[in-house]
Amino acid sequence: MEIGLLLLRVIIGLLFAGHAMQKLAGWFGGHGIDGTGGFFESIGITPGRSMALLAGLAELAGGLLFALGLVTPLAAFLIVLTMLVAIIKVHGKNGLWVTQNGYEYNLVLMVIAIAVALIGPGDYSLDALLLQ
Repeated sequence: MEIGLLLLRVIIGLLFAGHAMQKLAGWFGGHGIDGTGGFFESIGITPGRSMALLAGLAELAGGLLFALGLVTPLAAFLIVLTMLVAIIKVHGKNGLWVTQNGYEYNLVLMVIAIAVALIGPGDYSLDALLLQ
């Protein structure tokens, strides 16, 4: 079970941090702050550039903390919060399935984050190391 939690946390957390870097730096085919800010403005999230920065920082912090298993409830909260906004502002109107730009993937990430927060990050986490 411990290796399973470690694998789940590290992969999901690092992918989430990578998604943040798409927003923040334009890495991995992302559009960076300016491009993401412009998109945010187009869907009514203003000021776009500032909100893109905040979203990217929340995703980066949430992803890295989740991967490390450090303050895991806070990490899960940041992941759930950003995915909830993505569902409300972008994907919800498109239905469930990701093939129609729906919220399927967002929901999966939210459930994983909540489940790990409820179960705990496991023995191979900074939370376990620091709280012993």
